[in-house]
Amino acid sequence: MLRELNIRNLAIIEQLHVEFHGGLNILTGETGAGKSIIIDAVNLILGGRASSDLIRSGSDEASVEALFDLSERPDLLSRVAELGIDCDSELLVRRVVSRGGKNRVFIGGGLGTTSMLSELSRALINISGQHESQTLMKSDRHLHLLDGFAGLLPQRTAYAALFEEYCAVKGKIAELDEGEREAARRLDLLSFQSEEIGGAKLSVGEEEELEAERRLLVHGEKLLTLTTQAFDALYGGDGALIGALSRIRQGVAEANAIDAKLAPAAEALEGALAQLEDASLTLRDYAAGVESDPERLASLEDRLDLLHRLKKKYGDTVAEILAYKEGIDIELEELSSREESRGKLDARLEELATLISKKGVELGKGRRAAAQKLKSGMERELSDLAMPHAVFETAFEECPEPRGYGLERAEFLFSPNPGEPPKPLAKTASGGELSRILLALKQLHPESEVPTLIFDEVDTGMGGATSALVGAKLKKVAAMQQVLAITHLPQVAARADQHLRVEKVVQDGRTTTAVTPLLGEERVTEVARMLGAARVTEKTREHAREMIEEAVHGA
Repeated sequence: MLRELNIRNLAIIEQLHVEFHGGLNILTGETGAGKSIIIDAVNLILGGRASSDLIRSGSDEASVEALFDLSERPDLLSRVAELGIDCDSELLVRRVVSRGGKNRVFIGGGLGTTSMLSELSRALINISGQHESQTLMKSDRHLHLLDGFAGLLPQRTAYAALFEEYCAVKGKIAELDEGEREAARRLDLLSFQSEEIGGAKLSVGEEEELEAERRLLVHGEKLLTLTTQAFDALYGGDGALIGALSRIRQGVAEANAIDAKLAPAAEALEGALAQLEDASLTLRDYAAGVESDPERLASLEDRLDLLHRLKKKYGDTVAEILAYKEGIDIELEELSSREESRGKLDARLEELATLISKKGVELGKGRRAAAQKLKSGMERELSDLAMPHAVFETAFEECPEPRGYGLERAEFLFSPNPGEPPKPLAKTASGGELSRILLALKQLHPESEVPTLIFDEVDTGMGGATSALVGAKLKKVAAMQQVLAITHLPQVAARADQHLRVEKVVQDGRTTTAVTPLLGEERVTEVARMLGAARVTEKTREHAREMIEEAVHGA
C-alpha cells in the first residue's frame, strides 16, 4: 500500500508530506484547494506524462516521492526483484521533472526508466476518476476483469499454457520448413566430414608414435655409423678403451695385493670396466638392429601428411578431431531424423489445436454466463449509485483464430441514460461515471491485484441516501485493499478510517497547499462544513457528530 507521499514545487504546492493508512483514506477540502494536484502527483509516480507546466513558479524542478509498503504482497516483491531492484519490504519511488527537460526516475534508490516506472507503479495503484481510469479505459483489460469476476482465471491460465505450447510447436515446424534446403546442404557437408575423419581410423597418441618412428628411419644411417664407431672405440680393436682399461685394472689389482689402501681405486676400476662392457654390448645390439626401410618411411610420411591435413580442417590435435566428429555425428542424427521429428510435431500440433478449441469453447461458455450475472449485478449496484437507468453489458467478438486469452474478445458497454444504446466505456462514460462503475465492480469482485485504489470524486452529482451508499461501498472495498477517495459529501467523509483536509494557505506572501489529518472535533467541524450550511453552528456540528458516530457503528 501507499504509505507516504512527498511533493515539492508541483503547481501551487511548495512542500507537502502526507502519510496514508490502511483502509479508507478520505481527502476533503474546498474546490481549488489542491486535491487534484495530489492526483497529478500520483500520476507522475505512475509514469504519466511530465510537463514543465507542472513546476511551481520560480522553481527549476518539481519532484514526487512515494513510499510503498509491500510486506504483505510477496507477488509484488517478486515483480520488483525481476526488474533488478533491491527491495526488502518497502519500496521508494521518486520522479523529478525539470524545466530543462532532463526528467529523472529513481526506483528503490537506483536510476530507472519511465517504462519501468509505469510497469511497476500500475501494479501498485489504480486511479479512477475524472483524470484517468487505467483499467476500465483499456478494453483489452475487460476480459481479464470478467474472468476474475467469473472465477475463470485458473481455466484461462491452463488454456494460455496450451496456447503457448501450440505457438512453440508451430514455430518449430516453421523453422523445419524454412531450413529444409539449408539442412540438406548441411547434411551433405557433415556426412562428408564424418566419412573423411572416420575413414582415417585415427587413434589418440598415434601422431606422436608415427613421428618417433619416422625420426628413426630418417636418421638410420647416421645412427648406425655413430653406434658402430662407439662400439669399435670401446671394444672392437687393439687400441679399444676396454682393453686398455682392463690392463690398468689388472695392474692396480696387483698393487692392491701389496697395499690394501688401493682397494677403493681397484673397485672403482672394476665397476667402470663392467659399465663400459655393458655399454659396448648395448651399442653392438643397437647397431645390429638399425634398419633402412624407404617404403616404410614413405608410408609414414603419407600417414603424417593425412593427419596434418585433417588437423588444418578439424582441430589442433587428434583428440580434438575425434571430438569434432562426435559432435557432427550427433547433428547428423538430428538432421537425419527431421522427417520423423516433423511427423511428431504435426501430430502434437493437431492434438493441441483440438485441446485449445475444446478448452476455448468451455472458457467462452463460462464467460457468456458470467457476463449475464455481471450485467444484473452491475446494473443493481449502479442503481444504488444514483444511476437507476444505467445499462451495463459485455460485447463479445469471435477471434478469426485462437489467441492467448481464448477464442473471443470482450468489451464492456455502457449507457447512463434511458433510450440510449450501450456503447464502449471509453467513448461513453465520464470520469465520475467511470469511478462509480469501478466502485460497482469492486462490490461484485473485491479481490484485486492492485493494493491501492484511488477514487477521484466518485460521488459527483450525488446527494442524500445515495451518498451514504457510496460511503458504505467504499468502506467495503477498503476492507480488502487500501482506498484513497476525494469527496465533497459528508456522508462519504464520515466513513473515513483517516480523514485528511486539503486547503490553501498563504506563506510568505505565496499560496501553497497543506494537508492536515483530522481527529476528534477537527473532523466534526470539517464534516459540518461539508453539510453545506452558511456557517458552522453547534447544530450542524451535532449533526456531523451523529453522522460520524453512525458510520463508526455501522448504522
